[in-house]
Amino acid sequence: MSGLTEADLKMLAGARSFERGRGYLDAVSGVEVGDGWVTASVHGTERYEVELSLDGPGGLSGECDCPYGLEGNFCKHLVALGLTVLARAESLPRQRKAARGRAAGLDGWLSALSKDELLALVREQVGEDRQLRRRLELRAASARGDLSAVRARIRELLDIGPFARHGYVEYADARAYADQAGHAVSAIGALTGSGRAADGITLAREAMKLLAQAVECVDDSDGWLGQVGAGLADAHLDACRAARPDPEELARWLIGHALGELDDGLTDIDPLDYEDVLGAAGMAVLRKLAVEAWQANRRGWAEKYLMERLAKAGGDVDAVIAVHAADLAPNGHTHLVIARELDTARRPGEALHWAERGVREARDLAAVDTALVDHLCERYAQTDRPADAVALRRDHFGARRTLLTYQQLRAAARGADCWPAEREGALALLRADAEQRQQGRYGSPVLVDALLDDKDVDTAWQAATQTGAHDRQWLALADHARATRPADALGVYLRLAEPLTEQTGNAVYEQLVSLLLSIRDCHRLLGSPEEFIEYVTALRTAQKRKRNLLRLMDAHHL
Repeated sequence: MSGLTEADLKMLAGARSFERGRGYLDAVSGVEVGDGWVTASVHGTERYEVELSLDGPGGLSGECDCPYGLEGNFCKHLVALGLTVLARAESLPRQRKAARGRAAGLDGWLSALSKDELLALVREQVGEDRQLRRRLELRAASARGDLSAVRARIRELLDIGPFARHGYVEYADARAYADQAGHAVSAIGALTGSGRAADGITLAREAMKLLAQAVECVDDSDGWLGQVGAGLADAHLDACRAARPDPEELARWLIGHALGELDDGLTDIDPLDYEDVLGAAGMAVLRKLAVEAWQANRRGWAEKYLMERLAKAGGDVDAVIAVHAADLAPNGHTHLVIARELDTARRPGEALHWAERGVREARDLAAVDTALVDHLCERYAQTDRPADAVALRRDHFGARRTLLTYQQLRAAARGADCWPAEREGALALLRADAEQRQQGRYGSPVLVDALLDDKDVDTAWQAATQTGAHDRQWLALADHARATRPADALGVYLRLAEPLTEQTGNAVYEQLVSLLLSIRDCHRLLGSPEEFIEYVTALRTAQKRKRNLLRLMDAHHL
């Protein structure tokens, strides 16, 4: 505990969550200190249970059942508990020592009890705690192999009835339902542990179906049922490893599950996890069934994904390529996936062929996957083919005509030492677009943006004057030209400031003040500061009711 600081909490949570956590100090209640851990409740949107591990293997860590915490983040509620712990730092060592003493005392007392005394104690607790009684009843039925009793109890555990209102479990009750459903996982594990693994397989599959039905009627926004589903998947795998079921039957079930035929929706089972259970014969059946399913539905997402996983696991690059090649996207993205697979397999010639084919077969070069174009240009650069890179960038720019494709063409052409000629052709296209009022990004001619990006301010100003420009572009032009064309820039700033004087809001005031600073700079360059003073004085008089604006102007000495 001596090493815990606010800096530790801020590092784990981040500045935003740390600051928000400060506001929850009064919401922390029920602090309980153990040996190395501290728990509490923090009242936010809901009441959340939080736990800090003070000196675990990885140092300070924490868990919270709020949505953000469930994603593995160190949330504001944990920050609030951490700050509470720091505020009680002097008493913490004493509380930890007391916790160790209580634990040792309890363990010693239980160890000294006779069997009859322990049984009496357990029976007393079972009589007082209904949930404990149900858990122990289920474990008892599992231990004695009473399959019908376990099956009936699992059905009860997965029944939404006790938690549902009008047939639906609301968000506020979903956690409690998931906690109850989680006991089904423990029951199946107990069956496997008691030598009834084959029954465990059967009940795990039945529970998956019941959970799939239940999830349709539960607000599982926080993913609690997903955790139950993952537990059932693990319990099924453990049972299979213990029981060693028929490999062919297991392979068929896994294929059905992977392709969604079982409609469980929550248990993300990877058939490859069962390789040790299936053995060579079972894996052969699994691959055969996967191929048949894929051949019957080559565009099915589940079929493609399963085939790809099996092919990669077997190191069969050609099979992976065949899966992707059966359903090529018109924008070339699938060609890129294939090219990357071949690159990884150290088959660069074939990879380059697929990438070039993707561009060649694209129905619309304007809609081609830009990552494919980038990938191909990188390969051209690596293989000393700068002219091909320029040609591809030229074609891509001609199809899209954006500032980005212009910049990419410029970079490729400079690398090939041919930018002046390429620039002339590219600007001709943009000039024709501007003259025809074909709008680019931001609803304004790309020509002005391209010229500004080239630092050709005078030509950009001329183009804006002749073909028009967006206010955003005029502002950029004025900023770039202010030092050499202060009178022209001043006209732009005054025009842009005028409509802002009719609007309200802090964001508007910040824009207006920024323009006023530029206007002042122009008057300074023009040697007319008195004109600026007159302008600002009149503006302040007209805007006197806008107190936030005047405060902002005062802060900038306007």
